[in-house]
Amino acid sequence: MENRILVLGASGQIGTELTQKLRELYGNQQVIASDIKEGTSEMMASGPFEILDATDKASILQVILKYKINQVYLLAAMLSATAEKFPQKAWDLNMNSLLAVLDLAKEKYIQQVYWPSSIAVFGPTTPKQNTPQKTIMEPSTVYGISKLSGEFWCNYYHQKFGVDVRSLRYPGIISWKTKPGGGTTDYAVDIYFKALEEKKFTCFLSENTRLPMMYMQDAVNATIQLMQAKSSEIKIRTSYNLAAIDFTPKEIADVIKKHIPDFTIEYAPDSRQQIADSWPSSIDDSEARNDWNWKHQFDLSSMTVEMLKNLEKK
Repeated sequence: MENRILVLGASGQIGTELTQKLRELYGNQQVIASDIKEGTSEMMASGPFEILDATDKASILQVILKYKINQVYLLAAMLSATAEKFPQKAWDLNMNSLLAVLDLAKEKYIQQVYWPSSIAVFGPTTPKQNTPQKTIMEPSTVYGISKLSGEFWCNYYHQKFGVDVRSLRYPGIISWKTKPGGGTTDYAVDIYFKALEEKKFTCFLSENTRLPMMYMQDAVNATIQLMQAKSSEIKIRTSYNLAAIDFTPKEIADVIKKHIPDFTIEYAPDSRQQIADSWPSSIDDSEARNDWNWKHQFDLSSMTVEMLKNLEKK
């Protein structure tokens, strides 16, 4: 059966690039982009776009029926740093959107659901290095609490109703197409913009804060690979650990200096430091690698070349 896909939250950091890749793969008319507000002119021009509130189940169903959708990618969410400021709003958006889509899958309106989780599901009591798939999970952030709850809901709907829902625990995602949007790992995106614009950067995390990260192209490829895998290969229905690289602000600054020698960095840790300190520094994703053959392509140096090259063109 051909894929007819609805992307909820298509204007966000991941949604922008995932939608484009899905349209390349399946055809522009087969992938319906949607968000609470209009998308980029490029997205609006390249295929169907609907303004849609991801928590409004009735409106989502209307769009599903209108376009005969069979797959939903639910990317709408309030991210970590923003969620700390608006806990109730974050909970409502992050939970109600997921339950709406899972219910529509349970009611057989759609066949497959993708929903991203995050390294935010881990907390201060989690082993920090090579964090395993199954471990202590006591998140200390609003975002992490909503993502961990979401993982349990995904697993529940799969076990109880046979819903084919799939998920990845994204690390920090780094891309040049969309500016950062309220996350704790966003310094690693902003640093490239500032290196080119101002040749200096003030980092909101301390120089030795090690966090798991991933170049956007790897994140998009992992997502599509997971969704294309046979159902029998998907052994984990909460969410898969996913990893590529890990580094500190000092390490990324040193790599940038190889390309921009007069680049300087200062450190002014703020409230986001506490969030970062509660997260793992590296992730063991061997189950994703074993179950559906996940492999990342980009390391810190090849990602830096790509980021600087593409931002210079902008």
